[in-house]
Amino acid sequence: MTTLLTTPVPAAAGDLTLRRGAARVLLTNWTGASTIPSRGLYPHQWSWDSAFIAIGLRHLSVRRAQRELESLLGAQWADGRVPHIVFNPAVPLDAYFPSPDFWRSSRAGAAAGSPAGTETSGIVQPPVHALAAWLVHLADPDTSRRRGFLKRVYGALAAWHDYLTGPRDLGGGRLASVVHPWEAGMDNSPCWDKPLERVEPMTPGSYRRADLDHGQPAERPTDLDYGRYVRLAADYRDAGYTDARGSHAFAIEDPCVNALLIVSEHALARIAAEAGADPARHEARAERLKAALVERLWSPTAGMFLCHDVVGGGLIAERSVAGLVPLVVPGLPPHIVRALIATATGDGFRLGEVPMAPSYDFSGAAFDASRYWRGPAWFNTNWLLERGLRQYGYGSAADALRGAMLTAAGASGFSEYVDPVTAQARGTRNFGWTAALALDLLATAPVANGETDPGRTEGADT
Repeated sequence: MTTLLTTPVPAAAGDLTLRRGAARVLLTNWTGASTIPSRGLYPHQWSWDSAFIAIGLRHLSVRRAQRELESLLGAQWADGRVPHIVFNPAVPLDAYFPSPDFWRSSRAGAAAGSPAGTETSGIVQPPVHALAAWLVHLADPDTSRRRGFLKRVYGALAAWHDYLTGPRDLGGGRLASVVHPWEAGMDNSPCWDKPLERVEPMTPGSYRRADLDHGQPAERPTDLDYGRYVRLAADYRDAGYTDARGSHAFAIEDPCVNALLIVSEHALARIAAEAGADPARHEARAERLKAALVERLWSPTAGMFLCHDVVGGGLIAERSVAGLVPLVVPGLPPHIVRALIATATGDGFRLGEVPMAPSYDFSGAAFDASRYWRGPAWFNTNWLLERGLRQYGYGSAADALRGAMLTAAGASGFSEYVDPVTAQARGTRNFGWTAALALDLLATAPVANGETDPGRTEGADT
């Protein structure tokens, strides 16, 4: 039995109520080895969800947070990839699509080193995991060292980053590429519209969308988009999940994915030092990635980072929140930081005017306040922006965003995402990372001078 920790910081009555509600979501969604994002819509373990969930779980139970990451890494492939879904064999196949019998990971992925005894998807998600592991360690370093937590996960995390910077450098420019919209985490972002035009969709009658059993069609991807997602996944599966350059119809260098890889490389350097390994290679790789991020994805005209279409060539003009997330990267040139802040607070994203930053430019032709990643505000991307703002000295803006996120989390029933203007709930409720990141914000409350409390020391370390 896992013992839960008491409240880590003094809290007002409203904060305690919110904390209890968030803790209830995580306890309800716990399966015994990991945390599902939500009951019904997402009944398995998701990769970057588990990373964000572990960040929040560390404030309830460090042991459980460690288990969250260890269970995910236990399904890692021999080539280093961490799959975006680890399937629970107790869940019926028709509860989620694409299901294990679609991915066929243990057979189709055998040449790439898929685990024989665990069914997973064959694609990946953004690499938040080393950052999460480091923050979990910092929550209770003595217990972490006593249990050898960082020594156990270091090798898996290093192999994960080697995979992203090796086989997944499809553009040859030292950045990781995603080969499916789901890999970027922002599934149906307008950034993918043009590249997806190259993809012939699967016939709708050849599969059944289980997501519509639990979500409103107006809030989910369209059938056309979904048909293209299924086609890309099926083609990747049928090719044995190989990552040869030139073999993908969809290959994108995404600024959010690579920003998180940079931050996680810095975290991995600290993990390496704790685990008795050499941190220098991770710091050096983080610097190379940062240079490549600026060189390949920065757009002075857009005032933010843009996605690069490896197959079609050139930057994608659509402006999504992915292009602001690099604020979490330490040591960006000052002129880029100023431009990112101007873009975040300008007409496109209106941060400081609306409760939370939208997932897509308000003025963009494809903006939709309700449909998944085409406009709604998400708690994980805003949590990242809050960290970035605070890192670069915009404490007041970070405090305002933190407060708005906590208000929205509680009022929306810890919803998956919210309307970016009204903060009304969208998507599923009792969502794992919304609850987890609310716990993290509550546990790292700002103090009077606008800085975070002394307990939030991890910012200086990552």
